[in-house]
Order: sequence, then C-alpha cells, then structure tokens
Amino acid sequence: MIEGVMMKGKNKVAVAVRRPDGDIVLEKEELKPLSPKLVWLKWPFIRGTYMLIISMVLGVRMLNKSANMSVEEEEEELSFAEILFTTLTAFILAVFLFIILPVGIVHFVSPFLRGVFLQNVVEGTIRIIFFLLYIYLISKLEDIERVFMYHGAEHKSISALEAGEELTVENVRKYSTLHPRCGTSFLLTVMIVSILVFALLGEGSLFYRIWSRLLALPVVAGIGYEFIRLSGKYYHLRWAKILIAPGLWLQKLTTREPDDEQIEVALTALKAVIPGHTILEERVSVDAVLVKS
Repeated sequence: MIEGVMMKGKNKVAVAVRRPDGDIVLEKEELKPLSPKLVWLKWPFIRGTYMLIISMVLGVRMLNKSANMSVEEEEEELSFAEILFTTLTAFILAVFLFIILPVGIVHFVSPFLRGVFLQNVVEGTIRIIFFLLYIYLISKLEDIERVFMYHGAEHKSISALEAGEELTVENVRKYSTLHPRCGTSFLLTVMIVSILVFALLGEGSLFYRIWSRLLALPVVAGIGYEFIRLSGKYYHLRWAKILIAPGLWLQKLTTREPDDEQIEVALTALKAVIPGHTILEERVSVDAVLVKS
C-alpha cells in the first residue's frame, strides 16, 4: 500500500498507514462470506480465478484508500473519477505491455520460428524479460522503493506469525523479506504456465492470438494458484524448494529490508485481522493483491 500494509484474514481485511505526522491510521472491514450456493467457486482450479478477481478488486480499492489515508489533512483526497481513470490506465498499459506487445513481436517473426511451442517459448521469454525490466525500472523510483520496504515488512510479519512468535518488532525483525506465497512468485508462475497453456491454442491471426490469450487467463491463473498453494504448503521439502526458488529470487527485486517503523505498521494491520491477537486463530493471506507485488 501507499505508506502502509494491507492484511487479509478469513473474515476481515485491514489497512494500516503511516501518516506524515507519524501517526498510524488503521481501517478495518468485515468480509462477506461466500454464499453456500456458490461453493463451487472454491473448487480446485476454479478458486484461483475467483481469488484473483476478488483480490484485484479488493486490492485496488484498498490501494486507493491507503493513498487517501496517507495524505496531509490539508491535501485534497483523490476523487472517484481520478481513481477510476488511474486504474483503467494501469490495466490497459499492463495488457499492452505483457499481452499485446509480446504477441505482436512473435506474430511478425513467426515465419522464422518453427512450431507453435517454440513461438510460445519465445513469447513467454519476452513477457518475462518485460516483467523483469518493468520491476527493475520502477524499483528506482523513491516512492516504489518505500512500497517494496513495506512489502518486506509484510513478509517478515507473516513469517513471525507462522512461526508462533509473539508479534513484536524485535521478533519480526530477524525474519526474511522473502515468502513462498508471495504475489510476485505467483506472477512468475503464471507467466511460465502460460507458455504451456497458450501452446494449446494453436496459431492464427494477430487478433486471434491476442484475444485467445486474454480469454485463457482464468485457466492460467487457476493452475498458477494451485501451484503456489501446493508449494507454500510443502516449501520445507527439497523438491518444493527447487520449484519455488525462481520466485524467491524474483522477490529480491520487489522487497527491501524495512525499518522498525514500517514493521510496526505491518504488525498493526496483521493484529487487526486476528481477534484477540491469537496466533494462527485465522489463516492470513500473503499478498492479497496479485499485480502487488
């Protein structure tokens, strides 16, 4: 978040933000339970798409909330129109950079690439390169640098919770900024899975290539979610450590060592979604927002 951290529990979500005057502002919301009639949304490979949509909507809303929470009292808050314009612009740019541009490049050089699978390997490689360059370039911005520090504080706090530690700054400080269930790892997994899924779509016109990939994203997200869920559960085993290693390496670009004040903000948000601060009373999701990291 902007100068803050969002934590999502089983029944509530909380955003804690450090204001310019040094105070921490906390806002909590209750999450509506899923209707029994829609229980199929929790089925394997379907739940990934559902969680992606819910997390994106919740994440964008909370991101905008944190932006308004972090401004000085005399500063004007963002209007709904400004928020909507910014969100749509970011979405369009993401689709162009990570879908349209890689597809377009491969489409025009396809005569030199034999076979659909090879074309998709090249397309996926281009997409990953664009993603890495994008993260590297934005990491040079001062504001994003601080966002990445809060990202690290989030991971450290979650690790301390999972280890059964008392949630204090001193206890949290010693943990790593890397976490196996990070949204950054999820994005990398999605890009790798997309190579296999998109290869099944066959060849076609440039228009077909673009829209077929957009329509196949729910399938890719579903598979990627199951992989992250499985690897997060067994990350202590050797085979899982090998599989999640690339995602952890990538997190070194999207996380930074936080200071104690940032850890304090992360802990404020985390404690707010745990009734009575009872350790592990609720399962807390890491990186509820998937384009957060």
